[in-house]
Amino acid sequence: MAIETQYQGIRDGAGPGVGDFIALMKPRVMSLVVFTALVGMMAAPGGLHPVLGFIALLCITVGAGASGALNMWYDADIDRHMARTAARPIPRGVVTAEEALMFGTVLSVTSVLTLGVLVNWVAGGLLALTIGFYIFIYTMWLKRRTPQNIVIGGAAGAFPPMIGWAAVTGGVSVESIVLFLIIFMWTPPHFWALALYRCRDYERVGVPMLPVVAGPDETRRQIVIYSILLIPVGISPYFIGLGGISYLVTSSVLGAVFLWLAFKVYRTREGREADRIAKQLFVFSIFYLFALFAVLLGEKIAEWLVALGAFKAIFA
Repeated sequence: MAIETQYQGIRDGAGPGVGDFIALMKPRVMSLVVFTALVGMMAAPGGLHPVLGFIALLCITVGAGASGALNMWYDADIDRHMARTAARPIPRGVVTAEEALMFGTVLSVTSVLTLGVLVNWVAGGLLALTIGFYIFIYTMWLKRRTPQNIVIGGAAGAFPPMIGWAAVTGGVSVESIVLFLIIFMWTPPHFWALALYRCRDYERVGVPMLPVVAGPDETRRQIVIYSILLIPVGISPYFIGLGGISYLVTSSVLGAVFLWLAFKVYRTREGREADRIAKQLFVFSIFYLFALFAVLLGEKIAEWLVALGAFKAIFA
């Protein structure tokens, strides 16, 4: 059965449900975005009132969801032809493209204005830049025109920790730029691993992902190159005082595993085994990024607990 006919949803009189609109926001992608933004907030020097911190994180969450909805609106024509995206709300017919556009637009404007007015306009401006970059630069311009789409477009996914940092400090610093660079350098090998075993999807709809344009062998070579570049960037928070010794150990060990898997992808080029290794790298890359930011968060919490213990000891 053709992919585009597998999910011909029929709208009932009640219209789309809450779950359908949540699906438009790409919750799995959004969860990683929100987590990295939270780490940016927690790692930043200074403090933010808990209520304002919650508002900032909520705005970043809503903004990320708005980007997902607008992406699905614009890509509705190709999503129905791809196995990975055919079950999304618009291809299934439970949400119209117009509803997705309105939903994403309202969420975008609301999240940016709320963050700017209630927290600060540096964070609000960065959130607006993130949404605009993802929709206008990546989705509308780069994605269907160049195999470098995911390299340049990956900046959109790298902004959240910088937004979180700016929400607390009101500015951008070397530390927040380093957090940005980790995600920016991580995105190409992460996404190209997915593209390797989803190559037919992109080829079918004419999206010039690297495996389609340059071939799988060149894609594997680029995965290795970007993985080599990623490792020192991933370790660098330790050398600027943002991460401690536990971060250094974790980032070094996981970086070595990442590079080992990248070389496995490079060497394994035929049949189901090649797809299996590419999937393995894709899954591990998600764990890698999550673990690096989780350790930064854990170290910050440990610092607070030590400081709290010292404070109690002084006044005991």
